[in-house]
Amino acid sequence: MNYSVAIDGPAGAGKSTMARRLAQAISFVYVDTGAIYRAVAYDAIRKGVDTKNPEAVASILQQLHLQLHWSAQGVQQVYLADEPITDALRLPAVSAAASQVSAIAAVRDFLLETQRAVARENNVVMDGRDIGTVVLPHADVKIFLSASAEVRAKRRWLELQAAGRTDSFEAVLQEMNERDERDRNRPIAPLRPADDAILLDTSHLTLEQSIEALLKIVQEKLKR
Repeated sequence: MNYSVAIDGPAGAGKSTMARRLAQAISFVYVDTGAIYRAVAYDAIRKGVDTKNPEAVASILQQLHLQLHWSAQGVQQVYLADEPITDALRLPAVSAAASQVSAIAAVRDFLLETQRAVARENNVVMDGRDIGTVVLPHADVKIFLSASAEVRAKRRWLELQAAGRTDSFEAVLQEMNERDERDRNRPIAPLRPADDAILLDTSHLTLEQSIEALLKIVQEKLKR
């Protein structure tokens, strides 16, 4: 029997960082579902497909040969037709396009089985926007990570500064609020906690404190 931990939450809540650390701590496979959507966006961009056009994006899905592999250190690697594309998935253009393709029903339906198949074959920690509500509704542990928009925007702003970007905090906060609004109100898989999810607000916690709290929840639920 394999176990699954579903972690959902808004943009900038630290889901990926904390989910990755959690998976390492309990020796589970970490599944970065955001990277899977980015792979679709990457493929659409290089094929010249308008990522705002649902029909156009849907037309390339059947030729999308997506593969996921994990290194010995548990790092997820994404391939398209045996071509490694993991590094390209963080390009700004791909990030913007991923937000668009993730709202397309055909894309979500196409990728649903890919995500569930990984969970059937491995003990997983999977993070995203609808893992506990749609992808893994029967997950053994469901956690909804949150923090205030101001806190999440500050975290993202500091990351951008460290990367040499000059975006203003006000611009990052506005983008965060707009993203929250889109995610909560999109007609397909809107962002919301599963009814049986445990809520963890990290607004006043450091990263290490947040990870410790997350690990405590999971260990208690799984009795590990």
